Amino acid sequence: MSVKLFNYISDKLTFNIKSTLPIHGGDISKAYLINTPNQQLFLKVNYTTNAFNMFCAEKYGLELIAETKTIATPEVFFCETYEDCSFILMQYIESKKPSVKDFKKLGIRLADFHNIQNKYFGLKNDNFIGNLYQSNNIKMDWATFYIEERLVPQFRLAVSEKKIDKNKIPEREQLYHVCNKYFIDIKPTILHGDLWSGNFLISSEGIPFLIDPSIYYGDKDVDIAMTKLFGGFSQSFYEAYIQHQPINEYYAQRIDLYQLYYLLVHLNIFGESYYNSVIEIINKYW
Repeated sequence: MSVKLFNYISDKLTFNIKSTLPIHGGDISKAYLINTPNQQLFLKVNYTTNAFNMFCAEKYGLELIAETKTIATPEVFFCETYEDCSFILMQYIESKKPSVKDFKKLGIRLADFHNIQNKYFGLKNDNFIGNLYQSNNIKMDWATFYIEERLVPQFRLAVSEKKIDKNKIPEREQLYHVCNKYFIDIKPTILHGDLWSGNFLISSEGIPFLIDPSIYYGDKDVDIAMTKLFGGFSQSFYEAYIQHQPINEYYAQRIDLYQLYYLLVHLNIFGESYYNSVIEIINKYW
């Protein structure tokens, strides 16, 4: 961290900074642990064009989760731009490796979180998935939202970046035919939106925390689909969750269709290693 940025943050705080230490955890940003006499803080710094918008969306998502009073999130102090960078400063969570008991508690807390419902799908604010823009235009129908706000934009980006041939992509009518078949009686539920194993923490006191949300209102199975895509969640997590949020008739098909979105995102961010997984789901349903 530059001396200028260090001094700027020091001036904004009402307490002195004892030390700073570069750490892992910023994902696409640089991350620092800030030690003060009273507490530890977590700082993310990013120099890219969209950084401030991404941090504002992260702050909004964390605060929206906190408002549900169902599962913990780090407290955000502020996010700002300074000279050529943007940054977000929040509470640092000392974490530990999850136990079976911890995963069970995470499953229960996520089930409680998914009890928060809304009148519409989407969100009043747009945000990001990774470093990709994520539109959340409000829809009253889940299939319409998922196709128009999730699948179509990622398909379009993949084609424009020559990561997939246009003739491999289902037509809109085909997308609606399949989604309408499996997306039945879905209520708009608050979602983390990017719930892989790197986006939750178990504090040293055993409290589950959600971090780095891509929040909006959608089908609760979207979050579960992401947990299953890359692993890292124990069976006790799923057992506890299902006790409070029973699975539906088309659970397996929905998991596949929701994982298609995340695989398209990874194809667009990381490239061809995700191509075969995308094509496998497309061929299975279309």
